[in-house]
Amino acid sequence: MRKGYKIILASHSPRRKELLAGLDLDFEVKVIPGIKETYPATLSVDDIPEYIAAEKAAAYAIQENELVITADTVVILENTVFGKPKNDAEACEMLRALSGKTHHVVTGVCLKTLIQQRLFSARTEVTFKNLSEEEIHYYVNTYHPLDKAGAYGIQEWIGYVGVTSINGSYFNVMGLPVQRIHDELSKLK
Repeated sequence: MRKGYKIILASHSPRRKELLAGLDLDFEVKVIPGIKETYPATLSVDDIPEYIAAEKAAAYAIQENELVITADTVVILENTVFGKPKNDAEACEMLRALSGKTHHVVTGVCLKTLIQQRLFSARTEVTFKNLSEEEIHYYVNTYHPLDKAGAYGIQEWIGYVGVTSINGSYFNVMGLPVQRIHDELSKLK
């Protein structure tokens, strides 16, 4: 499946590292600091993660036998994009907005070599119960989800007590649609 490539995961995320390791691939983590995660205001919300993943990949000077994997995850509620919260107050606001509703988690992924690029995304539907203020504050104060899109990690306490249903890839909600990555890697030349 690797086809002789040296795989580089271009992400600080410990969750992405853990998930990619689950595919039993040898890889190294290499991150270029300061890559902006901005996008044109005219872009459709569903296209934002792929756009940012491609921008991240474009920052790498890829060598002949290297394969760089970049990704970006957003939470979308009623056409509004929730990225990573700036502070605890914003994290609480995001969780209040998601409470009692269904939202989508979209992860865009770019697999890039010197001669080809595969760009795709995965979309998962997640429904939260009505969260109490006590639950929201407990989660934010205990887990500090400032590094997570939508201010939550489904694999953490809030996922255990708050998520009532999921339609799609659980791992996508964690930040990396590993099943789809496995399929796309097998298609590389």
